[in-house]
Amino acid sequence: MSAAPAAPTGEGRAGGGVDRSFRRLVGATVIATFALIVVGGIVRVSDSGLGCGPAGSGLNGWPLCKGDVVPGLDLNAVVEYTHRALAGVVGIMMIVLAVMAWRRYREHRGIVCAATGAAVLVIAQGLLGAATVEGNLEEGLVATHLALAMVLLALLLYIGHASRPEAIGAPAAEGGRGFRPLALVASGAIFLTIVAGGYMAGTQNYGRADYQVGDGAHHACGKEFPTRNGEFLPFGQARLVDIHLTHRVLMYLATVLVLALIVLALRRRPSAGVVRYAWIVLGLLALQLVVGALNVWLDEYELLIVGHLALATLLWGMLATLAMALYRVPSPGLEPSTRGRTEAVTA
Repeated sequence: MSAAPAAPTGEGRAGGGVDRSFRRLVGATVIATFALIVVGGIVRVSDSGLGCGPAGSGLNGWPLCKGDVVPGLDLNAVVEYTHRALAGVVGIMMIVLAVMAWRRYREHRGIVCAATGAAVLVIAQGLLGAATVEGNLEEGLVATHLALAMVLLALLLYIGHASRPEAIGAPAAEGGRGFRPLALVASGAIFLTIVAGGYMAGTQNYGRADYQVGDGAHHACGKEFPTRNGEFLPFGQARLVDIHLTHRVLMYLATVLVLALIVLALRRRPSAGVVRYAWIVLGLLALQLVVGALNVWLDEYELLIVGHLALATLLWGMLATLAMALYRVPSPGLEPSTRGRTEAVTA
């Protein structure tokens, strides 16, 4: 009888694992994507969305910056170009992840699918960014751009989760009846709240020449929270008011769902990881609610706006990670060609 085939070599590869270099690249890409989202917020509040050229500039406004490959010393152009440069780096990192996944880890179908999806979506995100500039920062495009960024972050977090050696093949955390659907619904509510916030931010239209503080849905309720003119959720008064109140309604709903999820997690304790995530989510939610209220009560402080976006992104990422812990990462099976060779040798 012939000898069994030699086990694959290379750190982390035996048994269908994922090597450390890939996991490190995933972690770096997650951090870079988070930084890109925050820098995107800085672009908005610094009035730099059209820093490389007004709407209708064509190729001179994107991918060029005022017709140049490298911007001059204009601050708005530098801020906008920094966002583009970081986006380019993130795009390359995601494409490299996809190539590595296809070359090394085809047996990990979840990783391959997520990495491929991220590579395709990051290209779409770049084109959408160009359309957002060309469309004069129209609020629908701004919201879609932000939504796609959150989807990309979730895909990267899944790749990171599915690449962990201790997660591959391990049983999923069991939270009991209704826990998994609640985690998904709560995550979805946070996602919709973020998108609605992006739409509301888009109505500010910082890039417009005649923009002044007080324009846009952000200020539609004045400095009142949770009321407006003494009324709670007075829909139907004006379009911008309705946009602002829609964001609030989604925030209220998301808060209730997330708190319910946290209570269940702490009572049922599906796993140590889920309990830890629940406490982190609770802290992020509390901070987010305070910062959101301060954004209304105080005058427009750019740091608060960017902080609100950063906390929302962290909250979404942590909820997505919690939900992922409730699903099993399957052990990779042998590829058909490998399985055939192994059976022939051992027969």
